[in-house]
Amino acid sequence: MHVPVLIQRLDPDLPLPTYEHPGDAAMDLRARVSVTLAPGERMLVPTGIAIALPAGFAAYVHPRSGLALKRGLGMVNAPGVIDAGYRGEIGVILVNHDAHEPIVLERGDRIAQLVVAPVAQAQLTEVSELPQSHRGEGGFGSTGMGTTTVGL
Repeated sequence: MHVPVLIQRLDPDLPLPTYEHPGDAAMDLRARVSVTLAPGERMLVPTGIAIALPAGFAAYVHPRSGLALKRGLGMVNAPGVIDAGYRGEIGVILVNHDAHEPIVLERGDRIAQLVVAPVAQAQLTEVSELPQSHRGEGGFGSTGMGTTTVGL
């Protein structure tokens, strides 16, 4: 399925996002600026693009697995959600999970991935009780790791 997405290049010297291989789910996003992240540091890194998604779609910014494994680079809010109505520059909140080494990113480096997907909007109906299910109220760890409940 091809989805028409309008894109505005905010930095004429950076390439537009592309799918690296046929059939890929995500396009690579690039850093608009060079940054150095100290161990434990987080930073909003601009990508030099803005998009206009059609109604009924959202874009999700995901970390790149190779950077996570090789350098400890992650995203604070993964995945980041871009709603169809947002028209600002896409930014990626990166974090250095390495305990000892800084991470240096150069302008133009691939820093994250962008997935465009259809979304459904829920129509909420308030009820006094939910119907029963096989899982019930089992939360984290309810499939074999033990259950811990945190008070609200």
